Amino acid sequence: MTDDIYVGHQRKSAVGCLLAVVAALAVVAAIVFLVWHGVARKAEPAEAQADEIAQTTAVDRGLSILAAATQLQKEDKLLEARDKAYEVVAQSSNKTARAGAENLLGEVNVALILSPRAAPEKTDYTIQPGDSINALAKKFGTTVEVVQKGNRVTSSVIRPGDRLRIFTGKFSIQISKKDNSLVLLANDKFFKRYAVGTGEYGKTPVGDFTIRDRVPQPTWWKDGKAIPYGDTNNVLGTHWLALDIPGYGIHGTWQPETIGKQASAGCIRLVNAEIEELFTLVPVGTPVTITE
Repeated sequence: MTDDIYVGHQRKSAVGCLLAVVAALAVVAAIVFLVWHGVARKAEPAEAQADEIAQTTAVDRGLSILAAATQLQKEDKLLEARDKAYEVVAQSSNKTARAGAENLLGEVNVALILSPRAAPEKTDYTIQPGDSINALAKKFGTTVEVVQKGNRVTSSVIRPGDRLRIFTGKFSIQISKKDNSLVLLANDKFFKRYAVGTGEYGKTPVGDFTIRDRVPQPTWWKDGKAIPYGDTNNVLGTHWLALDIPGYGIHGTWQPETIGKQASAGCIRLVNAEIEELFTLVPVGTPVTITE
């Protein structure tokens, strides 16, 4: 009887030990879970912080490349400065860096085209008997003004045997009505951005067009009446680039306060200094795309 009671006591003790072990394992598992969960939660902000640091590094990279481009421009190393600025436009998501790079590109690109400097988009040409500046401009798809200014030629007289450096790139224009901006491209690559005014109430047409005529000191026709250049009622400014849609074009303005607004009768307007520059650069036949 006593033996039975002793044996039963041993069995009860074994069951109790087993339960204790199970409970201990459960406690250990709970501790491990809590520790892992806490580490995982701490890792999330760390990962987010790492992403933020990476983004900041990318922004700083864009600004630092722009600073290098600006220094190269000051040193008159324009091709090198341009390469750096294009690097910013291609890689940086920082708005300040991109805007600065675009401004630098506009300045450098115009300086390269309107000077005798060598550039990949230019070719050296030896003048042949019978050549004229007009004929050469048409041959290479550029303007008389680019040939003259790009070679410091002040007259229309050229001599056989002399050498010219001629721009051979192809310009195109993209206009955004929403942004009131005009982007000039050379060989499908950013060249310069201009602020413009467009038509009020959405009057500026959208689509693909072509510059069909270039007119300095334009006459404005209104209601069948000619209003000559210089008349205070002539709204076309100093230059007119006619599009191949009757009545529409890109022109200057005597009202610079309207730039950046939808305030014209439908044409695209620039301040006079910038339409003069654009007029100098783009030849007849230049494609123009206008979007909402």
